[in-house]
Amino acid sequence: MTLFTIIRKENEDLERQVNRLNSTATFSKVTGRWIFILALLCSTLVNAQRDIPLDPDIKYEIADIKVTGTSTYNENTVIVFTGLRVGERISLPGTKVSNVIKKLWSLELFSDINLYVTAVNGDKVDLQLDIKEVPELNEVRFKGIKQKKGSSFIKDNGLNKGAKVTENLETTTTNYIENSYKKKGFLNSKVFINTVPAADTIGKNKVNMIVNVDKGERVKVKEINFNGREKLQEGKLLGSMKNTKEKKIWRLWKRSKFIKADYEEDKVAIINKYKEKGYRDARVVSDSIIKNNDQSITVEINIEEGRRYYIGDIDFIGNSVYTDEQLSRQLGLKKGDVYNGVLLQERIKDDTDPDADNIANLYQNSGYLFSNVNPVETSVQNDTINFEVRITEGKLAYFNKVTVKGNDKTKDKVIYRELLTKPGQRYSKKAVVGTIRELGQLGFFDAQQLTPNFNNFDPVGGTVDLEYNVVEQGASQIELQGGFGGGGFVGTLGLSFNNFSIQNIFNKDAYNPLPMGDGQKFSLRAQASQFFQTYSASLTDPWFGGKQPVQFSTSFSHTIQYLFTGITTGSASDRVDRNSKFLITGGSVGLSKRLKWPDRNFSLSHAISFQHFDLQNYNTGLFTFGDGASENLAYTIGLSRRELYGGLIFPTSGSDISLTAKLTLPYSAWNGVDYKGLAIERDEAIADGLSSTGKTVGEIDQERFNWLEYYKVKFTGKWYTPLVGKFVLQSGVEFGWLGAYNQDRGVPPFERFFLGGDGLGGFSLDGREIVRLRGYPNQSVTPIDRGAILQSTGQANDGATIYNKFSLELRYPITFSPQASIYALTFAEAGSSYDNFRDYNPFQLSRSAGAGIRIFMPAFGLLGLDFGYGFDPIPGTTGANGWETHFIIGQQF
Repeated sequence: MTLFTIIRKENEDLERQVNRLNSTATFSKVTGRWIFILALLCSTLVNAQRDIPLDPDIKYEIADIKVTGTSTYNENTVIVFTGLRVGERISLPGTKVSNVIKKLWSLELFSDINLYVTAVNGDKVDLQLDIKEVPELNEVRFKGIKQKKGSSFIKDNGLNKGAKVTENLETTTTNYIENSYKKKGFLNSKVFINTVPAADTIGKNKVNMIVNVDKGERVKVKEINFNGREKLQEGKLLGSMKNTKEKKIWRLWKRSKFIKADYEEDKVAIINKYKEKGYRDARVVSDSIIKNNDQSITVEINIEEGRRYYIGDIDFIGNSVYTDEQLSRQLGLKKGDVYNGVLLQERIKDDTDPDADNIANLYQNSGYLFSNVNPVETSVQNDTINFEVRITEGKLAYFNKVTVKGNDKTKDKVIYRELLTKPGQRYSKKAVVGTIRELGQLGFFDAQQLTPNFNNFDPVGGTVDLEYNVVEQGASQIELQGGFGGGGFVGTLGLSFNNFSIQNIFNKDAYNPLPMGDGQKFSLRAQASQFFQTYSASLTDPWFGGKQPVQFSTSFSHTIQYLFTGITTGSASDRVDRNSKFLITGGSVGLSKRLKWPDRNFSLSHAISFQHFDLQNYNTGLFTFGDGASENLAYTIGLSRRELYGGLIFPTSGSDISLTAKLTLPYSAWNGVDYKGLAIERDEAIADGLSSTGKTVGEIDQERFNWLEYYKVKFTGKWYTPLVGKFVLQSGVEFGWLGAYNQDRGVPPFERFFLGGDGLGGFSLDGREIVRLRGYPNQSVTPIDRGAILQSTGQANDGATIYNKFSLELRYPITFSPQASIYALTFAEAGSSYDNFRDYNPFQLSRSAGAGIRIFMPAFGLLGLDFGYGFDPIPGTTGANGWETHFIIGQQF
């Protein structure tokens, strides 16, 4: 690099710092014969020799320039930056010198700047620029808080090693830390910064920064007093203040703390409460904060309530698309109603709710993007306000270009087929909001960062461009589950590729590390314990054929289950008889179609499944034919509706409802078997060991269940309701019923419901439904007679034919980031299971409550930890079950 290049590069570095810094210069004390001070420019010129005269009328030629005092910047670099050069003629003192000083001060790189005249020879002068550099930061130490907490302050304020320690840096750092604590309710927080010289081997001016933090005690709000209040109850006003609360023992969710910004929002909420009740002119006249001796504060709010108003005439001006009657019905307010300013604004236009049912959205959803709806008070007569709703409809708008930005792995076709907005289609705000919801439900993108951007508005041509910005998140997951169920530890390892590309499976160039981007889901799963092994694979294509939203799915599985010996002590091998096996092999094929009626959130699904059950020396109370086989050919039909806002990880509103029915053929209607006679023979065999025809119970049951015959109905519903702040309430209901066409043939020993625990999969794929009920051991909430057997023998229970469950879960998001999404929850659940409808009692339930946390990581799926307390005994025992810990890794939503 040439000298010129070096000087130019350093000069550019200095220029960049000039552009970055904006501060005023400070005065410098110097000695000399001539002192020139410009108040606004803060410049100083000094004659170093008292006996050298300077004539202000002469322009002196610069004979030599020297720079002293700097160890960081090259002397020539500084000279070039000042703009002074040898041979140049300047006035001393003069504007040129003043500008040089000002330019150097603006860098905030120097703590002292002096320009000396060291020699005068006729009209030639020698100049010396003496500068003192601002010290560099060596390290930062915090006192009064933990260094770990201080690390975040270092990052936020740029307190990195080598940073220039200016007065501005110290001031902004002090203010930032104090305000950070004040936002948390520490109103008396104080920060003091000291700098001490730090030793440096090369002689640089370096300092250590000592940050003393005294956050003080958190300031509590002892009282909130409303002066001038007469019309509304104090409790209503206090309730309207969502952030600033009085200190109360029973207040758990919203702690009492004073934050200035939140308090200002609460004052607006107070006035809105008055407006809701008709007091349009209400205002906060003044307010004050009084510090109490106990370090708490009292908030005094002086209110002027004004009179109560009522709605008079409401006239619509400028409307042609909708009639006055239609708009009046949409508005929902009529003459004589109490004036409600908040409700009026919401019915006209509510920017906080894109799905709001109001007049503005009525136009927006009909294509009138450029419409404007504005309510205007035209007159006030006594206590009655007359309104005009002035409407500018504008021209119908159409989507011109619709594009997607941000997808690197997901192919464009996977996204575009989900869009409800197409080029040339009439504009609809509802379609834009619906598209955001559809993309969020795919699971490929961060739902919190999905945003639509409108570009190139053309009110004359009636067009607009729409761009969807997506942020991809990890679509592939490693599924790890661990828990205790069925008498032992159950472990699961699975690979789930949620954005798979089956068509590129033989394309080696598409592996990065796997062929991705077509929106298909491919899963491999292995589950095992000392009692069983299960292997399964599945493939799902949500747009089978690529033309319509018809989902195709197929799966295959194989399970080996071993018999539990009943021995609970000794080695693990003593507890399992590996010569007694239950082999299950099966598969399924299904189609699911998205419906257009009643709305496009409905889906209708169909599936055909087959399972072959092979029992080898496997004799239990439920499976009496220890050496035999059963076949299970079934058809499943399901109707579901899913409409979730906020994504799958943390839905903020919406619902997810499904109703399914699994049916086999009614073989008993035509196979000619006398099942009533078999039932009589079975009773005889139970009583005497053999029936009158010489058959055992196992032989009779083998004939009863060679081809399974049953129907199975299940309903699940989840609703998500936004509450105060970021809290979301999930309420759920579940019901399942397994029945028989022929009561003499009976309900088969398969396809049953197992209630209790964390919901981990059981140790067979015999169609069983594993239903989560926290606060109880896995699969322990069983009909009471089998529950007693479970507790006494330790054997797995036989499940139930009917169950119901009710749940409430209050969720609160902690953070949403590409690395991890975290939310906390509390829950209350209740459920029970039954052998038949004769015993069914939906109010006799096993209840539980507790708290937990969920962490979603793209690579591992959903991780969870729950602590649940069972208020009722496990069937067959006495006393509350007590606390249970449920730990899950990879369990889905």
